[in-house]
Amino acid sequence: PEAAMAAERPRSLFALSAAAVSRSMAALERDVWALPGHLLRGLLPLLTVFHLERAEDAARRAGVSTQPVWRKLWDDVMKTRPPNSESITCWRKKFLETFFSNVLHGVLDVSSDWRLNDRHFSPLLHSSPHVSQLTLCNMLQGAVELTAEHNHKVLENLAGSLRILKFQHLLSCDQSIKRSLVLLLHRLIHHGSVSQVSMCSWPVPDTVLLVLILSMSAGFWRSGNALAYHGSPCGLCREEDKAQSQESVQEGAERGCNAERQGSGGENQKGSPEEAEARMNCVLSGPRSPPLRNPACEETSSEVPCDHTSIQGGSSPRSSSEQLSCHPVPRKTRRRLKPAVGRKRRCLRRSRGHYADPEDLYDFVFTVARQDNSGLLDKTRTTEGENTENWTSSFPGSPCTGHAGCKKRGGPAGIFSLKAAHRFRSVSTLELFSIPLTGETCRALSNLLSSWVSLENLVLSYNGLHANISCILSGLRALSRHPECRFRVLRVSDMFSHMPCMELVRCVLSALPQLHMLSVSFDLRNHLEGSRPEENPSCSEAEIPESCLEVLEIRFPREPLHTAFLLPVLKASKSLQQLSLDSATLPCPQELGLLLEVLKEYTPNLKKLSFHDVNLAEHQKEVLLLLQDPGLQEITFSFCRLFESSTAEFLSEIINTVKRNSSLKSLKLPGNRLGNHRLVALADIFSEDSSSSLCQLDVSSNCIKPDGLLEFTKKLEGHIQQRGGQIPFTHLRLFQNWLDQDAETAQEALRRLKAMCSVVNDSWDSSQAFADYISVM
Repeated sequence: PEAAMAAERPRSLFALSAAAVSRSMAALERDVWALPGHLLRGLLPLLTVFHLERAEDAARRAGVSTQPVWRKLWDDVMKTRPPNSESITCWRKKFLETFFSNVLHGVLDVSSDWRLNDRHFSPLLHSSPHVSQLTLCNMLQGAVELTAEHNHKVLENLAGSLRILKFQHLLSCDQSIKRSLVLLLHRLIHHGSVSQVSMCSWPVPDTVLLVLILSMSAGFWRSGNALAYHGSPCGLCREEDKAQSQESVQEGAERGCNAERQGSGGENQKGSPEEAEARMNCVLSGPRSPPLRNPACEETSSEVPCDHTSIQGGSSPRSSSEQLSCHPVPRKTRRRLKPAVGRKRRCLRRSRGHYADPEDLYDFVFTVARQDNSGLLDKTRTTEGENTENWTSSFPGSPCTGHAGCKKRGGPAGIFSLKAAHRFRSVSTLELFSIPLTGETCRALSNLLSSWVSLENLVLSYNGLHANISCILSGLRALSRHPECRFRVLRVSDMFSHMPCMELVRCVLSALPQLHMLSVSFDLRNHLEGSRPEENPSCSEAEIPESCLEVLEIRFPREPLHTAFLLPVLKASKSLQQLSLDSATLPCPQELGLLLEVLKEYTPNLKKLSFHDVNLAEHQKEVLLLLQDPGLQEITFSFCRLFESSTAEFLSEIINTVKRNSSLKSLKLPGNRLGNHRLVALADIFSEDSSSSLCQLDVSSNCIKPDGLLEFTKKLEGHIQQRGGQIPFTHLRLFQNWLDQDAETAQEALRRLKAMCSVVNDSWDSSQAFADYISVM
């Protein structure tokens, strides 16, 4: 009766209780979605999540936004303020994605809110299509839940929607949990859409588990129970196997037919049994349509052979006659095919015989540590005299020849082996944060990197690499020689530097000239005196080839910035558009002037230049030269002590220089002690006689008080009025200033500012910050 009354009188819907609306929506959906916009707008807050999700299309057609409803739902259910809430464009996706994660990890009870407690609503199933980023923590309970049989459809949805998979605070786990992880990674990476894998905060990593995640992210695994789903093999793998079988049978049949036509007679035909079998198949089956091709297999070129026809311990591939089950061909005895030497081989990526015992699931990841490495490495010497090591696991290039420590034998983890591995789809971004990498783990990673052709971005942060950075670079060098290499971005940061920053930059660019972005960051110099190895001649003396570098970021561990060391890098980087120098010291007053001359001569495309924590108090002339450079569009002087020993004339010169520069779009001056009076003076940049095109101004951490901000606002309003309401200024950043000292004045200033431009600030407690500063003095 309620449904009938509501259909006849739509306005009575507002009088219905929330529970009544939930009960009657199933019968009302056809009529309700056709309601006028103003009625639908009033109805949306009364809907459960299930019906609110189904109302999206109707609301869009009626021109009604559901964003306020989803935002209120977030506030009521999550009860937290999300980070960077100003940048959230879709609260529907944000809510459902977070909701999925909270339900999966058991931190949200769906019965806690009536909008979640709907008998039609399956929390994981209905929210999974909106999940593009997922984090798995601790004992990987989420992986166990997602691979459970009742969540099969959830996993299928994630395979299509998930792009970023994160692992955080992992702990050691048993074999059953690892098997669930294998199923999850295989479905989401090898047969899914995950393009980025990130691991962070793992102080004591389980080496086998870590290498397992790395190897599957790189697209390597083997068939067997590892790829079985609830007792049966992966259906997607079986489909690919079928396509591979049809392709190999067709090619074998064509070869057999050609051999028969080219033969001179029965007695003279000495073909192999396989060719005879193929000729028989050709006669019985006749011509076939072109077979389906496997994209994952085609990723591997002749330089990355997938020698999976002679995998020891695995089942041998079936013969052509066994694959033609639809034809009455006598069954041949199954035997191992001897791989051809010196020619390309078709990638038979998965065997279809008996599956391995579950206890043997991880046997292939590491070989026994005590066995002689000479059985795994075939050391050869190239024509240039460079030592390389060709891994028998079918990887190309040199996994690691960077330093003696990288060739150390033995160890608790053993040597990573990929003899029995197959190649699947792989991710394009790998991030490792705060995970100590041992020498053996680095060699395993180097081995994977050497043929990871889909990899575009690699981030290594606080991994304690030290000398092992050479091992990583060796794998990347081998990757760069691959014709299908797409590697473009490398970020390396750590506590201690193994070598001077500029030497490392030269090493990287010499090995990877195709890089577009390089970031090198260290906190401190190597604390062990005499532990730094001798300079590598190949890095210090070798000519850097012309690179594709567009962005270079260097954070020096309080090292002196010598332009002479930076010069070869800049000469080779004609395409450089962005340069950031952090925490460097200037050895002499003339050093910054030399740097500006070099930048002007060798980097004509430079658009963004940033200095952070570099003392520029005594370099006022160079600062003014940079501000009048017509090629720069963004300049950052962050915590550079610009006004530490300056006069009022210096500030006036800065303002007049910026007023005359029509190419500068962004000026960032955080942490330079501007104070109220200097901030007010900066408003003259937008005076009536200015030709400045400045759009963005960053004055964060500059001891600005509410009264100074209000005075700046009033002066800016006057300039806008003089210019007829037209100025280019659009963004102002005010983080970590003293605006809490007079909340009423600050709110008035911010309100008036937001009428002129976009303002980004925070609720910063200046008194607590000052107390923290005093406590560490």
